[in-house]
Formats: sequence, structure tokens, C-alpha cells
Amino acid sequence: MSNQQKTIKESVSLKGKGLHTGYDVEITFRPAPVNHGFKFQRIDLEGKPIISAVVDNVVETSRGTTLEENGVQIHTIEHVLASLVGLELDNILMEFTGPEAPILDGSSIKYVEALNKAGYVEQDAEKNYYIIKERTVFQDEKNNIEIVAYPDDHFSVDVMVDYNSKVLGHQYASYHPTHDFEKEIAPSRTFVFFHELEVLLKNNLIKGGDLQNAIVIMENEVPQEELDRMADLFNKPHVKVKEGVLNNVDLRYSNEPARHKLLDVLGDLSLIGRPILGKIVASRPGHFANTQFAKVIKENIKKELSRIAIPKYDPNEKPVYDINQIKGLLPHRYPFLLVDKVIELKKNSVIGMKNVTLNENFFQGHFPNEPIMPGVLQIEAMAQAGGILALSQLEDPENYPTLFLKIDKVKFKRKVIPGDTLIFRLELITPIRRGLVHMFGQTFVGDSLAMEGELMAQITKIKDN
Repeated sequence: MSNQQKTIKESVSLKGKGLHTGYDVEITFRPAPVNHGFKFQRIDLEGKPIISAVVDNVVETSRGTTLEENGVQIHTIEHVLASLVGLELDNILMEFTGPEAPILDGSSIKYVEALNKAGYVEQDAEKNYYIIKERTVFQDEKNNIEIVAYPDDHFSVDVMVDYNSKVLGHQYASYHPTHDFEKEIAPSRTFVFFHELEVLLKNNLIKGGDLQNAIVIMENEVPQEELDRMADLFNKPHVKVKEGVLNNVDLRYSNEPARHKLLDVLGDLSLIGRPILGKIVASRPGHFANTQFAKVIKENIKKELSRIAIPKYDPNEKPVYDINQIKGLLPHRYPFLLVDKVIELKKNSVIGMKNVTLNENFFQGHFPNEPIMPGVLQIEAMAQAGGILALSQLEDPENYPTLFLKIDKVKFKRKVIPGDTLIFRLELITPIRRGLVHMFGQTFVGDSLAMEGELMAQITKIKDN
């Protein structure tokens, strides 16, 4: 197993119908640069919008996984993503001429065959693995669903399914990088129970369904007249039941449904955005559970990145600016000067701090019996630290007032109370141009993130009278 990122050598396309929409769609896989990840592009729409394959964009999981970004959707993407995971690819742009991935034969094998024709190339960057460091669990007790990740040196998946079905029974499937994904997992087709078919059709779904792209499980004996009626409803040829399966082909594996569920897990977990090193054990998984588990992992990644980025404050170190020097940069004065020190200052970032005490005048009314620093003042304090970054680059900062233009994506994570020491870290999102300062800021208390958000302000020189 190579640790280098990988993409395809050249572009490759294939066509097919979307399972639920029935639209004819062409998908083109294109090579992508390092750290690009997996992205979908709707080239049938104006502006050719791009949808990133990340779990934050999941909006629907009832009969497949649907992503949406900026109001644009792409449906049933789990099989195509599973093919990318199974082939250990990292960076691919997928162009679509419609709203849904082609269902093809109901598995991932057609995608794998197309990608094999394109060939592969290693890239000049290492894979950005997320290493599972502790047991991580998602549970849905009502539906008896559990997905667990365990620390391991390799990525592997074990799937167990039990639908209380006399046809399917209890099934198990596993995947490990030493397995032959192309032969053992990729050909596993999607499946559906016969009693679900009419409901799906009445809900305007499975318009592209066919006996060639799905296994229909016959749980109970059904008269031939009913089978013929359903065939007519779907505008399909009449067929007969074969060993509990309504189909004109044989099962590819005795546990094909379990293998297909494993395929779905691979595709859905790719939405974490990084390859995993760890063992995944999934009991009765489905798209909702898979993506909820992916969100748990993604949140753990965010927390780890946040801990790595927490500024370290050493009170013995001489500050870059003390309170008197700050007064030379900022026009604010009591009771509105809310930065006590600047402990780091770089071209594009600043770290400042404030000691919060009960002597702050706002605690008299916010609140008398439970003193909490108002969120707007936390934002103001962080913005003042950002203002120091911008004004420190001017020769006469006292002549440049800083005015808010926008506050966006602000989230408060915990209360700020007397005795807390606030550490502000701000970084420029874009270079300062024409007096516009656009920054992303975070406020920490100890090892905890207290608040974060994007701030935009404008610095304009005072005009002489």
C-alpha cells in the first residue's frame, strides 16, 4: 500500500440511467491535483457548479446519499465514491450531465473498469490519513444499528446484516486492503424487497430501476398474477421467482447483499474527506447511519485540529505589545479597551489575550447572579486583536479608525466567566486591500474553543478638516 496520493492518468467517461430520476447521465472522471479530494461538477447547469464530497453537504439518505452545496444537488453517489475508495484514489473531479450518478448494473464494477482503463499515477504528496486513536461509536438503539471504529494500523471494514428475513438470513462481509476489491466487493449489486417496489414507484423513485441493476428479494410467496402486475407497472418483462429472488440472473455471491452494504459503507465514509487508518465494524448499516458516523469522525477531526492550533501562552515571555503600546494603536479606552496583550504578531496573523475579571462593568447587569461575558463583547475583543494586526502595518495608526462591515459564521462554544483568560487567534482570509480586512478568528479558554467566526472591517484614514 503506497502512502502517496493518487489520481488517474487521463479522463474517462461512461453513461447510464439514474436509479431514481431515470435521467440519462454521462459521468466523466478527470485527474485532479494533490489535496483536491473528491468533487462533483454539474456541467449541465449554468456556471457548472461544484459540489464537494464531504459529509457536511449530505441532505438526504433515504434510498441513497444525496449531497447539496449552494442549492445544487447530486444524488446516489455512494457507488461511484466506493469505487474511488476501493482503488485507493485521492483526487478526482467528476463531471455530471445530470442530477444523479448512473446506476449501471447496481454495483461499482463498471466504474472500476472505466477507471482501470484511465490508469493511475502517484502524486508528489503523502496521503492525509486520519488515524483512529480510540474506540468511536455511533448507535441507533431503536433500529439496532451500531457502527464502531477501533484503532488499527490498516483500514478495514466488517459488515453484519440481519433483516429478520428467511431469504437473506444473517450475513457477514469484510474488506481489507489485501483483498481484491475489484473481484470481491465492487460487483455486489444493490437490493430491494419486493414489497417496497410499489411504494418506491408511487413516491416517484426508482424510475431507472431494472432487473439488471437490482436484486429483488421475495420474502413471501406471491401469485404470478401479482408478479405480472408489478412487471407491467414498471413496464418490464414478466419474470418468475428463483430461490427467493425475483431476477433473471444468479446472485454473484451467496452474501451479495452484505457485500453491497459494505460497498455503501466505503462510499459513505469517504465523505469524511480523508482516508482512514482504523478498523470499522458496522452492524445493520444504512446510508443514514453511515453518514451520521462520518459526521462523528469529522467532528473528532475538527476537535483534534483545534487542539493542535491552540495558542500557547507563557506569562514569563515578554509580550509583543503591552497595554500601553496597544493604547498607541487602538483608539479604544475604558471601558471598551478589551485586549490586554499581544503575544504573537506575524504578517498574516495575530495572537492576543484578555484577562476577564469580575470588575468588568458589564457584569453588573449581565447577569447579577450569574456573570457571563456578552457574546457581542467577545466578538468586539477578538476584533480589536485583529485590528492591531491591520493597524500595526501603518505608520500612523492613530489616524485610521476600524469599522465593522460584516460578522459571519459566528459560533459560541462555551460561556466566558470571571477568572477566564481569553486567547484570541486571528488569521487573514485574504490580503488587506483597499482598507478591507477579512479575517477568521478563534477565542480559546485553556484548551477549549469558546468562540469562532469570520470578521470583515474597513480601515479608512481620517480626513483633515
